[in-house]
Amino acid sequence: MSMEDAAPLAGITVLEVGGFIAAPFATLQLADLGARIVKVENPTGGEPVRATGPFVAGESAPFARFNRNKESVALDLKSSGGRDAFLRLAATADVLVENLRPGAMAALGLGYDDVRNVNPRIIYASASGWGQSGPLAAQPGLDIMAQARGGLMSITGDPDGDPAKTGVPICDLVCALYVALAVTAALREQAHSGQGQHIDVSLLESGVSLAVWEAAKYFTTGEVGGRLGSAHQSMAPYQAIRCADGYVTVGAVTPKTWKAFCTALDLESLLEDTRYADSFSRHAHRDELIASIEAATTARSTAELVDALEVAGVPCAPIADYSDVFTSAHLGERDFFWDSSHPTIGTVRQIGSPMRFSRTPVRRGPAGPVLGADTQTVLMSAGFTSDEVKALVEAGAAAEAVLTDVPGHGGHEAAGPTRPRDHTAPVD
Repeated sequence: MSMEDAAPLAGITVLEVGGFIAAPFATLQLADLGARIVKVENPTGGEPVRATGPFVAGESAPFARFNRNKESVALDLKSSGGRDAFLRLAATADVLVENLRPGAMAALGLGYDDVRNVNPRIIYASASGWGQSGPLAAQPGLDIMAQARGGLMSITGDPDGDPAKTGVPICDLVCALYVALAVTAALREQAHSGQGQHIDVSLLESGVSLAVWEAAKYFTTGEVGGRLGSAHQSMAPYQAIRCADGYVTVGAVTPKTWKAFCTALDLESLLEDTRYADSFSRHAHRDELIASIEAATTARSTAELVDALEVAGVPCAPIADYSDVFTSAHLGERDFFWDSSHPTIGTVRQIGSPMRFSRTPVRRGPAGPVLGADTQTVLMSAGFTSDEVKALVEAGAAAEAVLTDVPGHGGHEAAGPTRPRDHTAPVD
């Protein structure tokens, strides 16, 4: 591949400090886009997802996916040697992404001002639960708390049911995507100004930013949205509809699709009902409407209903579980899932990037690295000598992975990083 056709962020170096989702998922996007990601981890155990199952050959399966296309450097950031080594790495990096609790990096001597002193061009992105300032800033902030404080749990679930979070950690993931978007924008600006800046993205504000329908309603009428199950906030029918053997989601909210929907189900009488003249009116009478619709749909199977609606041109889809998703013929045809390599696990099936470029495709490299796999090569590429690296390891300020042959396995086993037995971990 020529440089012209390289991934869009090829040549950009990003340092990552953190764990779980916000920082690693943000840098995953940057890694897929071609940036070099140097993941700096605690030499004792690494970042927390390494201890999260399921495990394959002793390695975390989630970690191998969250951290593909990255390099692992094990540094004790609480030690003077580890901190100094990190600053030497930061001096030549383009971006730093971290999601420690606000103030934790500064307490280590690695806050934005500390790093800017060695690299004025650095783009320093901080992801946190509540932001770098404000009354909540110092509080622990996990995804479920952000969903709770951000209103998402108040509108998720059945009307008469318990509060529910979304099935995926949406605030963590959206925060990560905003971090990645902000970093790419800051890189564009940096190219013109030659200056870096600090980026502050929170789980809370990321979650609240998704409340587009709720904000329109509240700021216009003062009405507060509530739980509606699978239904839309203001239009109908736009929800899961019961069939004889399950549910089908439908979205018949335009005049054209509403007419096609009623015709396909032999419900033309609904077209004459003034209560259902438009999607907003239909929503106001949704209980009666859905009862009339399901009287017809429960006589059909999921497959029969989907076939009828697809022929009529009505947006619809059956509800798939993840065994259906991960074996989807459509996604298979589009080559969405792909296999990466790992020195211990072997082949790791990856979820693809949804970003598709006609000329500069995203990168499909190795699975998440074993802890400390790249300590020596990364440090030496930053100007360290082999003796300096050895001294850091001997002092416990750094660690290196040791891969040993596994008899009869045809591969390697990660024996873990070399380090002294009693070792103080950095702030997580």
